[in-house]
Amino acid sequence: MYFKLMKSLNKLLLFLLFLSCEKDAEKKDSLDIEITSPPSSQLSVLENPSELVWSDEFDGAELNLENWSFEMGDGCPDLCGWGNNEKQIYTDINHRIEDGFLIIAAKNGNGYTSTRIITKGKQEFQYGRFEARIKVPSGGGLWPAFWALGNDIDINPWPDCGEIDIMEYVGREPGQIFNSVHTRSSFGNTVNTKITSAPDVEDDFHVFSMEWTLNSVQFFYDDDLVYVYSPTVKNFENWPFNKPFFLILNLAIGGNFGGSIDTSLVFPREYIIDYVRVYQ
Repeated sequence: MYFKLMKSLNKLLLFLLFLSCEKDAEKKDSLDIEITSPPSSQLSVLENPSELVWSDEFDGAELNLENWSFEMGDGCPDLCGWGNNEKQIYTDINHRIEDGFLIIAAKNGNGYTSTRIITKGKQEFQYGRFEARIKVPSGGGLWPAFWALGNDIDINPWPDCGEIDIMEYVGREPGQIFNSVHTRSSFGNTVNTKITSAPDVEDDFHVFSMEWTLNSVQFFYDDDLVYVYSPTVKNFENWPFNKPFFLILNLAIGGNFGGSIDTSLVFPREYIIDYVRVYQ
């Protein structure tokens, strides 16, 4: 009887252990499922963004602080050089609104200064078409950008929060633009980058845009599709793009990507933005 009882108990223990392992496996598998679908009523809108839901046309006398905040200083103590060994100090005076344009000026007085503005906590969006009409400044060491970060960055630091670079230009490599995404799976010198030839990009205004859906991020230069990011299997390492993001406009100077600053460059240099628009 004792041996039969022990044999039965052993079978019971093995059965319970099997159930426990199955639950652990199910829990582990669930960690890879990060994407949740929005209501079906929203899918057509998200796949075909056409309604203007927000814009800044820069028509006022001053920057609209209901839309934007300034990021100030050199990033210290937490992110000195803004994480890229950039040379500028950001201020709230290196910009102006003039004739319907936002003009961000890079200056060189007692050191390099510029402006960086963000919509964090004010205008944040999940999915849609994001676009800006921009004229970039030329010159070695200049690094204007129009980009976005996940709004959970304070609790989910970069790169886990995700980054979408709708437009980057560096004066050391004239005549081309960069589109990138940064995720835990690839960041910094990310493999998820497209360099597009744009011979006249410095000469006039151009429209830079991104269409972000449940399944992909697509980049456009003057409405021409130039790059698509859409991993086949999406998880938290390669697809943090399932939450609201905020927008950033800045003009950096030097740094890891901006490169050496041309010593013959005449300052100020101006980064001009006609508008920023979001469609859903």
